[in-house]
Amino acid sequence: MAEASPLEPCRDATMATFVQKFGGTSVGDPTRIARCAARVKARRDEGHHVVVVVSAMGHTTDELIELAERVTDKPSRRELDMLMATGEQVSVALVAMALERLGVPATSLTGGQAGITTDGAYGRARVTRVARERLDREIALGRVPVVCGFQGLSSDGELTTLGRGGSDTTAVALAAALHVAEHGGACEIFTDVDGVYTADPRLVPKATKLARISYEEMLELALLGAQVMHPRAVLFGERYGVPIHVRHSQRPDEGTLICRETPDMEDVMVVGAALKPDLGRVSLRRIPNNPGMQGMLFEAVAKAGILVDDIVQTEFGEMASISFTVDHSELADVKIAASQVLDRVGTGELAIEIGLSKVSVVGTGMKSHVGVASRMFKALGEAGIPIHNITTSEIKISCIVNKEHGARAIAIAHDAFGLDKLGAAQAAGTAG
Repeated sequence: MAEASPLEPCRDATMATFVQKFGGTSVGDPTRIARCAARVKARRDEGHHVVVVVSAMGHTTDELIELAERVTDKPSRRELDMLMATGEQVSVALVAMALERLGVPATSLTGGQAGITTDGAYGRARVTRVARERLDREIALGRVPVVCGFQGLSSDGELTTLGRGGSDTTAVALAAALHVAEHGGACEIFTDVDGVYTADPRLVPKATKLARISYEEMLELALLGAQVMHPRAVLFGERYGVPIHVRHSQRPDEGTLICRETPDMEDVMVVGAALKPDLGRVSLRRIPNNPGMQGMLFEAVAKAGILVDDIVQTEFGEMASISFTVDHSELADVKIAASQVLDRVGTGELAIEIGLSKVSVVGTGMKSHVGVASRMFKALGEAGIPIHNITTSEIKISCIVNKEHGARAIAIAHDAFGLDKLGAAQAAGTAG
């Protein structure tokens, strides 16, 4: 978790602090870097403290991974982290130079120099602490700290990376440690989209931009396939009350505010729809229906670092079947883990089904509205789309469908709840 420094902050505590994060496409070339620097300067000229977090330029991370694979087909996780962290170091140096050119003193910092401590999990490290002394010192000297996203140092001094989307997590963790909400500050996530939409506009052309969304709703959408924000970043924001403002890096649009739920948010039944397009279903059939069987199976899956989606268990007396879905890219690893479990129990069979998608709708209004499930199922049924299985929570309903129906299913769900009108209604203050 993020922690404040044990020392008293040196920066002027009466001024608002903004953490501005710029993604890879936002700093993809010198022209874009110059525009990002201008945004930082504009915020600073308003009389605010600014801390910047930057991702690697463009597709640098993918290129570095490809380079490693040309050297060896089995690069160690430690050396991969050492290599991939260089992408952000290039970006922060260039952004700091661009700021200096505009007359804004700036200091580029690695994650470790900025005080970010992580656990030791290479490639998927978690932030455990943020010691903010260096950030406070740079701010007190009138400088803008420009921090490498995606990386930190473990407690034993090893360089680690946070995994895909880790720069979002870096930014929100720094914002939490700096208590940006105290004087009207925020964490601004600048990206190549102009906010959070009711669905992916590439799949649903009628999707509209939301003016605001709750942490809870954004987290569900992120976990269910929306790619605007990393789930861990949203969790940090919710835990520490960090307002997160998603905005376009090259346009002046207001974007979308991710914040705590307000009473009027429950007036809206559904705020968004999401699609996970490539899922596979793993089934262990005719296994013993014994206490501890589930724990054994999912412990093995967890040790392989695999995230599980929907789980269904069917019992047949002394035997049972357990099915669950995973991302298609995880099928090879999950097959190994599941086969090892079957070898341990000495019975059962493994079946894998591919070509599935999951369509979901999300909204805190589900807590106080009835008929959400029936509306969704009726719309999909009238469109002739078979539903394989259903999962629900207080604020979501998800259906597994054939992949060939995925894009059409999300568009139908979006239409069923009139989400094409929600963005405009929010902007006019009439959502409900």
